[in-house]
Amino acid sequence: MTDRIVSWHCNPSVPRFTPPPGAVDAHCHVFGPMAQFPFSPKAKYLPEDAGPNMLFALRDRLGFSRNVIVQASCHGTDNAATLNAIAKSNGRARGVAVVDPAISDAELEKLHEGGIRGVRFNFLKRLVDNAPKDKFLEVAHRVQPFGWHVVVYFEAAILEEMRPFLNAIPTLIVIDHMGRPDVSQGPDGADMRAFRSLLDSREDIWTKVTCPDRLDPHGPPWDDFACAVAPLVADYQDRVLWGTDWPHPNMEKAIPDDGALVDIIPRIAPTADLQRKLLIDNPMRLYWPEETKSSS
Repeated sequence: MTDRIVSWHCNPSVPRFTPPPGAVDAHCHVFGPMAQFPFSPKAKYLPEDAGPNMLFALRDRLGFSRNVIVQASCHGTDNAATLNAIAKSNGRARGVAVVDPAISDAELEKLHEGGIRGVRFNFLKRLVDNAPKDKFLEVAHRVQPFGWHVVVYFEAAILEEMRPFLNAIPTLIVIDHMGRPDVSQGPDGADMRAFRSLLDSREDIWTKVTCPDRLDPHGPPWDDFACAVAPLVADYQDRVLWGTDWPHPNMEKAIPDDGALVDIIPRIAPTADLQRKLLIDNPMRLYWPEETKSSS
């Protein structure tokens, strides 16, 4: 694997929709720079550099105020690139780590001090070779004292087999990309009904209503995604997050326009109140709780 790939739009449009002041892009990544932060030898893809300067320039172009940087699988369990981006954000970024289950308590403490507020468990076989549920549960218990949450990424086909594992997690849970439902089934399709059942099973299960570019096979303007997801946002409005997913790992053959991604927000959250919860209130509660407590 020698050819480095570009999966992001080089000149994204300025969105028509203006996010409210303080809006958070709650799911994005950084790649490298490779010279400073080498990619994992186990990486399934080798991207070109997409570092913090690029991320923050996009943040400003799209009208957002903050970022939540999720450790990209190409960096494995070395969170140095994510921590570097957080450190360069002037307090405007927090992060979600991927860790080796053998990580020490001192290393967890360093991650917390560096702005990490969650840990991610990935069950997509095309991205990771091993996903040991027993070890992940041990990690979940160890990060609980820090007030972290657990982010879980899986596909709709394995939702039912995931439920015992999810039930055993002691912290708040965030499901990436709604567990990748088939949005072409519509809001009442089997995948969305199953996902709603999961949300109904615990009040502390949240989700990211993200990635129309990944989930809607019909492409822009992602009508199936908007139709399927808007009712979910309305019904679970205090438990939803939104993010660009920039720089769109593995989407090099269908690179989305980030401005167009932002323009789907009012289609899934049509009122100012829903937009504020989705983009400000909910992510701030998870990632900057000290600010929400001081302002309440």
